[in-house]
Order: sequence, then C-alpha cells, then structure tokens
Amino acid sequence: MLNTDITEKLKTHRATFAAGTTRTLSWRREQLQGLRNLIDEHAEDIHKALKQDLGKPALEAKVSETDYTKAEIKHALKNLKKWTKPEKRRLPLRLRPGNAYFKNEPYGVALIIGPWNFPFQLIAAPLVSALAAGNCVVLKPSEIASSTSTLMANLIPEYLDKNAVAVIEGDADTAQRLLAEQFDYIFYTGNSNIGRQVLSAAAQNLTPATLELGGKCPCIVDESANLKVAARRIVWGKFLNAGQTCVAPDYVLVKDSCEEELLHYMAEAVKSFYGRAPEASKDYGRIVNSKHFDRLTGLLTAGTIVTGGQYDRSQLYISPTILRDVSTEATIMQEEIFGPILPVLRMKTLASAADFNRARPKPLAFYLFSSSRQNHKFVLQNTSSGGVCINDTILQLTTPRLPFGGVGESGMGRYHGKAGFDTFSNPKTILKRKTWPDPEFRYPPYPG
Repeated sequence: MLNTDITEKLKTHRATFAAGTTRTLSWRREQLQGLRNLIDEHAEDIHKALKQDLGKPALEAKVSETDYTKAEIKHALKNLKKWTKPEKRRLPLRLRPGNAYFKNEPYGVALIIGPWNFPFQLIAAPLVSALAAGNCVVLKPSEIASSTSTLMANLIPEYLDKNAVAVIEGDADTAQRLLAEQFDYIFYTGNSNIGRQVLSAAAQNLTPATLELGGKCPCIVDESANLKVAARRIVWGKFLNAGQTCVAPDYVLVKDSCEEELLHYMAEAVKSFYGRAPEASKDYGRIVNSKHFDRLTGLLTAGTIVTGGQYDRSQLYISPTILRDVSTEATIMQEEIFGPILPVLRMKTLASAADFNRARPKPLAFYLFSSSRQNHKFVLQNTSSGGVCINDTILQLTTPRLPFGGVGESGMGRYHGKAGFDTFSNPKTILKRKTWPDPEFRYPPYPG
C-alpha cells in the first residue's frame, strides 16, 4: 500500500474520532455486534483460511480462534456500560468541598499489528478491546498467514464502520510505514526482536504501546504431581497449533526420580492424541512456512529422541517430538522453540529449578505440576512471569476475567476483558472544587 493511501485512511479515522462518533455506547455496541455477526456468518470461511495457512484442525480453529473471540465480545457487551461509568474517589479533608472522579476515554486512533500463529484471534481479540474503549483502529494482519489476512481485509469493511476501522495488508515494509505515522496507541503481538523495533518507532512519537511477546515458558513437574495427567496436559498444550503458540510449554524440568515415568506417559499421550502416524491425523497442524520448518528441523539433533523426530518438508510437517538428555547450553535452550519439539531436562530440587529460571529472561507463562501447596507457594514467590498455571497448561489465557500479558522480555501491558478495555483507555482524572471558601493562607505572601 502506498504511503498516500495510509495517510488518507488515517485522516478519515481522525475525522471520525474528532466528530465524537466512536465515543457513544451505541456505536461501540454496534461494532462489537458487527464483529460477532462476521464470525457467526463466516466461521467456516475463517476456519478454511486457518487450515490453508497453518493446517489448523477445524475444531482447534473454532475453540482457539473464533469461539475464543466471541467469548471476548460477549464479555465486553455485558460489561460495557459498567466499564464506561465514571469512578468516584473520596477526597481528603483539605480538598473539600468538592468531588473527584476519573472517566475512561478512548485514546483516538490505535494501530494493532498481529502475528501469524493465531492470525484471526490475535487481531480480533485486541480489536474487541479497542472498539469497546471507543477507538478508531487500523489493523495490520501478518502477511505470513496470507489467507486469513486477505479474508479479514475483505470481510471487516462489510461488518464494521469503514470510517473507523481499516485493514491494511502488506509485508514488513508496510508495517514500517505504518509505524512511521502518528498513532495514539500501538498494540503489537509477535517476537521480541520486532517488538524492540515497534517500541523504538513508538518512542519517536511518544506513543504508548503494549507488546505481547513470548519467550521460553518453563514447565516444572515435581515428585508429588499426578504424572499421567501432567503428561497429557503438557503434551496437549505443547502440540496445540503444532507448538506454534506463545504460551506453549517450551521445556520441562522434571524431578530426576520421575523422569522415566513422565517420559513414558508423554509418549503414550502423543500416540493417544495423534495416532502412530501423526502426519495422517486430522487433529494435528503444520508449520507455517519453509523458513520456520528449516529452523525447527535444525533443532532436532539437540538431544535423544524419545518420540517423534520425523519430518516432511513438502508437507511442512514435523511430528510431535520429545527430547531428553538436552544440554542447557544447546541452541534449543537459548531461543524460543515455537514448534513441536519439547526438551525434557532433569532437576534435582525445586529450588535449583527456580534458580535456573531466575537466571533467564522472564517468560510469558510458567507452568507447575505439583500436589504440594508448599511447592505452589514456593514457585509463586521465587519466580517471575507474565502468568502462572498450576496443574494445567494454556488455559490461563482463555478467560476474559483474567488479564493476560508478559513481563520484561516477554512483553509489557495487559489485555482480555476489562484489562483490554483499560489498555485502550486513558483514565482521565477530574477534580471539581467549590469557589467558597477561599482561604487567604494558601496564597502568597506566605506567613512565617
């Protein structure tokens, strides 16, 4: 897209916002209902596009992309009136008589840049938050998930206000041109390297930004865990979307006395979920492109293969793979895997596992499988992460009632539900005073 086209769209958006169109509750509800109608009427088209981009199974696409977004919309519509009400605050005696409150107001024109791994949901969910807060929005879907990007570009103008919501397709150059423009808020989901570029560009215009990044999400399994359940839930969370999930368990630290049993149950779970030939499973996805495929196959030699290890470049297929005997210095332990390969490492104590994780960048998610409340408390007090899930994986981000986001290198800012509304809102404070009394002692010349 030409720079002039981008500039013209932004002019239209700014005029719409300046006219006050997006501030009304009726407009916000209309847009949210329009997005819900889009999903209801084109769910099969969305699922088909996700299949073309990622080989995503239809049920997985429904649960993690379309139904997920509809749950966000339902929650926002239910709570929108409450969220937009002014919130009163009690004044100290020295400021009385008077009253104080704050009112959430939209920032203006927001830019949302989405990733390729959940290419519908990770554009649509922040869009829900931005619309609920009353913003105009420019959406930049990932060009890597081209089928989903094109579908959104075609459908969104049919269901949402064209003067307030636009989809701009393009590659990295288009993203750079967008970032050079003056936006009122930027919301980016993706990897940390591009996140740094986004934040740098935002700083040039002093634009506030939320970064939803990723990182190496650890999973600890101690000796008190139900190993069979732990294995099933770890395998499910890891190989969902063929491992291309920012909150997927990136590696497992298991108590050395439990390693053999856990690996046995994990191999069983892989076979139970995807059969003896996962390439034929209708419930298992594919790698997004050859570049990521080649990167991932280069990591398969990092340890001893417990199960998996097969691949087919022509099909962009890598089998669900579990590794053991992996060195902590190996490349696979230095970067986010973002694919269907799971290293399992031994730990001697829970304290040593906590130390191991503290020495590394803070992850987006932290998983612990344990029946010990004392160990739950220890991990919560001695580790830092965007979120924690105990005795399960992934599900911490599936409710709009919990804020979601990272910390440190895994991101900044929160969204989902009320947290998303707050992210795209400026809490404007208002103090109203009476003109009487007006004591002289507050004004110069000051006595004493």
